[in-house]
Amino acid sequence: MAACRAQASASEQAWLEAAQTFIQATLSPAGKEPNKQLTQSVIDCVKETWLSQRENQDFTLPLNYSFVSVQNLQTHQRMPCCSHLSRSGHAHQAWSQGAGPGGSLLPREPLLLLGTLINLSEDLEQECRSGSLYVRDNTGSVGCELTDLDLSWLGHLFLFPSWSYLPPAKKNSLGEGHLELWGTPVPVFPLAGRPDPLTPIPVLYPEKASCLLRYRKRHKVKEPNLAGKLVRLSALVITQNKRYFVLTLGELSHAEGQAGSQVSVIVQIPAQMVWHRVLRPGRAYILTKLRVTKTRGRRYSIWTTIPSSDLVPLRPDYVQELELDIRFLEADLIPLPQPTNSKDSGRQEGLFRNSKVLHYLGTVTDVLNESASLYILDGELILCLAYQHIRGLRRVIRPGVRLELRDVHLLQSVGGGTTRPVLALCLHGTVLLQSFSPLKPESLPPFKVRGASLYEQLVWECQLGLPLYLWATKALEELACKLCPYVLRYHQFLRHSSPGNPSLALQLLAPSWDVLIPRGTPVRHAYSELLEEPHHCPHQKYTQVQTPCSFPTLLDLAEEGQRRAWAAFDPKALLPLSEAAHLTSCQLNRHLAWSWLCLPSCVFQPAQVLLGVLVASSHKGCLQLRDLRASLPCMPLTENSQPLTDPKLIGCLVRVEKFRLVVEREVRSSFPSWKELDAAGFIQKKQARVYVQFLLPDALILPVPRPTFDSESPQTDPSCPEEPRVGQSRLFLLSHKEALMKRNFCVLPGARLRPPKPTLSFYVSGTWLCGTQRKEGSGWGPPESLGVENKDQKCCAIRPSSQVSLIFLGSSVRWFPFLYPNQVYRLVAPGPSTPMLFETEGSSGPSQRPLELAGTQSCLTVQEEWTLELGSSQDIPNVPEISKALPESSLTHLLSDNISNSLVSFSAEILSRILCEPPLALRRIKPENAGAVKTGVKLTVALEMDDCDYPPHLDIYIEEPHLPPQIGLLPGARVHFSQLEKKISRSNIVYCCFRPSTSVQVLSFPPETQARAPLPHIYLAELFQGGRGPFQATASCHVVFVLSLQILWVCAHCTSLAPQGRCSRQDHNCPAQTAISQASIRLLVEDGTAEATVTCRNHLVAAALGLSPSDWTSVLECARRPGRVALQFTGPGAPTESPSKAHEPLALFLRTLCGSPSVLRPIKLSFALERRPSDVTPLEPARLQQFQCGELSLRTKVNPRPRLLCLSLQEPELPAAPS
Repeated sequence: MAACRAQASASEQAWLEAAQTFIQATLSPAGKEPNKQLTQSVIDCVKETWLSQRENQDFTLPLNYSFVSVQNLQTHQRMPCCSHLSRSGHAHQAWSQGAGPGGSLLPREPLLLLGTLINLSEDLEQECRSGSLYVRDNTGSVGCELTDLDLSWLGHLFLFPSWSYLPPAKKNSLGEGHLELWGTPVPVFPLAGRPDPLTPIPVLYPEKASCLLRYRKRHKVKEPNLAGKLVRLSALVITQNKRYFVLTLGELSHAEGQAGSQVSVIVQIPAQMVWHRVLRPGRAYILTKLRVTKTRGRRYSIWTTIPSSDLVPLRPDYVQELELDIRFLEADLIPLPQPTNSKDSGRQEGLFRNSKVLHYLGTVTDVLNESASLYILDGELILCLAYQHIRGLRRVIRPGVRLELRDVHLLQSVGGGTTRPVLALCLHGTVLLQSFSPLKPESLPPFKVRGASLYEQLVWECQLGLPLYLWATKALEELACKLCPYVLRYHQFLRHSSPGNPSLALQLLAPSWDVLIPRGTPVRHAYSELLEEPHHCPHQKYTQVQTPCSFPTLLDLAEEGQRRAWAAFDPKALLPLSEAAHLTSCQLNRHLAWSWLCLPSCVFQPAQVLLGVLVASSHKGCLQLRDLRASLPCMPLTENSQPLTDPKLIGCLVRVEKFRLVVEREVRSSFPSWKELDAAGFIQKKQARVYVQFLLPDALILPVPRPTFDSESPQTDPSCPEEPRVGQSRLFLLSHKEALMKRNFCVLPGARLRPPKPTLSFYVSGTWLCGTQRKEGSGWGPPESLGVENKDQKCCAIRPSSQVSLIFLGSSVRWFPFLYPNQVYRLVAPGPSTPMLFETEGSSGPSQRPLELAGTQSCLTVQEEWTLELGSSQDIPNVPEISKALPESSLTHLLSDNISNSLVSFSAEILSRILCEPPLALRRIKPENAGAVKTGVKLTVALEMDDCDYPPHLDIYIEEPHLPPQIGLLPGARVHFSQLEKKISRSNIVYCCFRPSTSVQVLSFPPETQARAPLPHIYLAELFQGGRGPFQATASCHVVFVLSLQILWVCAHCTSLAPQGRCSRQDHNCPAQTAISQASIRLLVEDGTAEATVTCRNHLVAAALGLSPSDWTSVLECARRPGRVALQFTGPGAPTESPSKAHEPLALFLRTLCGSPSVLRPIKLSFALERRPSDVTPLEPARLQQFQCGELSLRTKVNPRPRLLCLSLQEPELPAAPS
């Protein structure tokens, strides 16, 4: 026992020595002798506080506690902590009971904190007091927060038995660490109470103070004292150079919530801002030495404090009501009618809703966005404090904090993506801190703790109402997740706007809310919001806001497009039954192999805004929009159908509201016939290609600031060109661009150990416009001579030797989408100047011959670090005007059988696009490699020729290595094809193929509506006139007689004849068990001007025969048994030549029907020429034909009958009967 006492005495002695050292160094006045009285008083205070805890009777001193200075707390305490002056953990457990389930409690540290409580930081002057509180010792000061404050505490030394310290977060922009002082601090020295006044204090109560304010000229009272119960405390308003708040005093006799006389006082003195922490509604106070002032910009007056004013708790025994010299009129003493607030008003006026004003006490359970001052109360309500200045309080609010909200607005169904009710404070109300949180601060994403000044700008400068503010907050979070931290740093994106330096975030949001904010919206005025009656504020009336738009990630947008595309994929909708029922299995699956869906931005609800950084891909050679999650190919066009040619837009942020999301679907299927189109099991593989199309005038293009140094590691995009400080460049005029494809290149010996592989690359040919130019400051110096001296000219004339071919491969492929013919570009090589840099690959000797054959003198490989810029007219003053016209081949050359010049160029509209079989050479490869063979693409286009009224149609084939085709080749799009290879098939049909020299430029997107112009109505004789008639047209004619009729049932797989619905192949190896019907009929028609033969196929045969669908189905079923029914008619009155048995009932029925008036009748025929415009077969010459006219025999030349294909057949419209 004695040993334990000796050990305790030694420990106490060591603790006391450490305490004395700390007190003299930290709390004693600097430069003075040690103050033993101060030391003893501090030790006694600690001891008494320690012993006041009933659990601490074993030791008289907190031996396990050590003193901590403000400096050590700020320097060494890097983690949040708390301290309770108690030996056991019961007090700590009781303190942490308010934490609730979940969350991590603040770790407890055995530390003793002492300091002087002040309301002025050391680095501020007296006039800069803001109402903030600090704890100060000799080592420094730290900001603090209390739940309650007495003015007598300021300037006194305290021991803080319970406190918590929160250091600044690493990525937090809210400032330094702070203290949270729990409970009442213990003074080291007894506080001197306020002495009782010798005489009662003369005061005015609110009733007379209000009358005196109205009739101050009649009643001269100098600096009166006002007394009353605090009924309302406004928020602390912070402007650029001023802080103030308004308090409202009521009569002592009225209970809370009852109407009575009230008077408002505005407090503007900096030293009195701390009163805002002292005042508590429901308590009675005296405000001394008040004066009357007029509010800025307003006519009415208000009481205000002066520097000598004081705030005193009201004690009724020491006050006396001031008697005025002149009696008030009874009318003066009648209180003004108090306006009814919206507390009891729930009715709606039109689209506006009224909020409810109430008091609320609750606990913060979650932080929605700290910078935006959005929190969750009690797990159910959203708390918005953004419409007040709560910069000091924001650092305290976290889950577990208990708040009292006075005069808070309750808004329900605000919309904007918010479903919970919202509690929002205006300047009229206030928030009181009831208790601190025992929980550690949560680790919030950077976009929830940065940008507080930006959110304040949304409220105070942009004047956003609460529903729109909630949506803007959510939208900014979406944008931050899309762009930060790699495209932009968080502090760059969430930066507030300043004159001449607009905020990027606001520029992205403003187009959306400009439509929603009505013109003439009143500007928010703080004085009016605080003082005017009836009360008006942004929360009093509100409208439910539908979500204006959202900013989905590019990955989500692409996935949503694919989901909708496959949900809309219906084989029966892609192929009408009337066509699908007669297609073989191969034809059916080929028609389903490719389809596309265009989703305009208007189909998304809420509206989707396309947002991403424009980059150029070196892997695909196309433009892409990129965010943090994905890249999406894009195709921008200018308003005049010009592609994007300026590489400076790389790296810019693109915001588009009006766009098209295109989904190209590719399906590998094995449907046996049309009957199985509902069975999804026949689809073996599905894949989609998604990209967007938009017009540049519809896009908002914003430059992205370069990333600055921050805590995150920067990442740069190699596709974003930077302005070189030193370097050299050369201008060239591009004349032709070849296809982007994989090519073989010769590799120098020793360059690679592995054998080279085909590399994605492309060529361009052009002309050097001048010599090399070197960087001079921010511009380019004069060009070097090309070998012809001309001192008077800045730019040399173009010589034949200046032709050049440029090779782009590797990362330089990224320039492919910017290069187009007839444009001037500048090739820039950064770094120190190198002589003959752009001439190093010029050839001579035997190797010069291939370049001469290619029409060029030099060949240059563009290095990966080189960049490209769009040239301007100022760069080439002595070069003639450059034609922007695209190369076009003549229609005569294009549709002739002359193939001497086989490369053609033209503009056309794409009519259709289907997949076709690969060439025969590729189909003969080994079976084990068959999976690597890709089917080709067939485009049917309508040529655009100035000298052609009716555009002829042409087929274009795309095969390996040009697959997949570039984006944008869709039906309805206008495209310019350059240097296609023209070919003639064995059936003398002109078609074109892609070759390595081919380039494609999309001129316009497909129209939003696919309605095509009606076919022209002509006479048949117009088909014989000179020039090219329409390829498709309509005519009103009469069926003269039937030339032939054939009905077949064939195998859907191998097209062999299928009598009784079974394949007739001898080897019995056909896997198909389905037969399809195919029918055709040839008619002779005339319209009084000429004759023509018309071929109708499949379902059009029923229309030609005048049969109903049910009758036609019966005819087809009768033809199933023989498998083939064919009739030939040689002419009117001639016997029928029929391969079928003439006595069969079906043949007899059809022969009779073909000669009946139900077939030989007037019709309205829509047709296409069987001889296509691309058919170069020599025309059949006119033949001599003899006609008998009575006894007179005549012979004349007759043109051959044109052969037509029936597109539709309708009954003619009968003329209206005369009235």
